[in-house]
Amino acid sequence: MLELIAANPLWFWLSLGGVLLAAEMLGAGGYLLWSGVAALLVGALIWLLPTLTWEWQGVIFAVLTVVVAYLWWYWLRHRPAAVSGGSPVLNQRNRQLIGTRATLTEAMHNGMGRINIGDSSWRAQAAEDLPAGTEVEVVAVEGVTLVIRAISR
Repeated sequence: MLELIAANPLWFWLSLGGVLLAAEMLGAGGYLLWSGVAALLVGALIWLLPTLTWEWQGVIFAVLTVVVAYLWWYWLRHRPAAVSGGSPVLNQRNRQLIGTRATLTEAMHNGMGRINIGDSSWRAQAAEDLPAGTEVEVVAVEGVTLVIRAISR
């Protein structure tokens, strides 16, 4: 078996790359992706330079795995959040409400009260007492309390 692999290193590296990429699709979380890509690159290199020894092939595979993983990390790190589809306030519903406008359904007393936004009732805090019917905007969040201010017309 080892003689067959030693006689056909190109097919070994291409097969290893394919197996690693297939295993990645089963849910490895990205760990096998870069090893699979590195194995395919070593296979391509063996196709171009068939005289490389097994020792050099192993070294190139190890170095390429680290280099390709680092390049992916570097690219992700410098990619803008808007392009990646992620939101800095994802799963932080209270922070998503900053900038939302609503109308007070109850008067605020001592700067504290409740506000209805959508289908939820939130504890609200304002710098002054506001009467019911006042249009307000959420300007900040402190814990589970929305800090609001009246919108001047």
